[in-house]
Amino acid sequence: MKIEFDRYTCTGMFQCVYEWEGFQKNLKRGKADLRDSIEEGEDIFIMEVPEGEEFEAEMAARVCPVDAIKLYDDAGNKIV
Repeated sequence: MKIEFDRYTCTGMFQCVYEWEGFQKNLKRGKADLRDSIEEGEDIFIMEVPEGEEFEAEMAARVCPVDAIKLYDDAGNKIV
């Protein structure tokens, strides 16, 4: 499972941070950060969701009020 985070779209509500430890607050920028991710494009960060953390990652994506988080299954199909 892969997660994609658009930090440009993020408005810093930090709801994702409360759902999954894969996100952390970046108070200096006023946005969340996706821990241990790779910047794929300008302000687009991706990472593989660690085994056993799929549910929490999905909840983080679902609670994002601006849909800055996308989740994909192993076949590349968008889940959220």
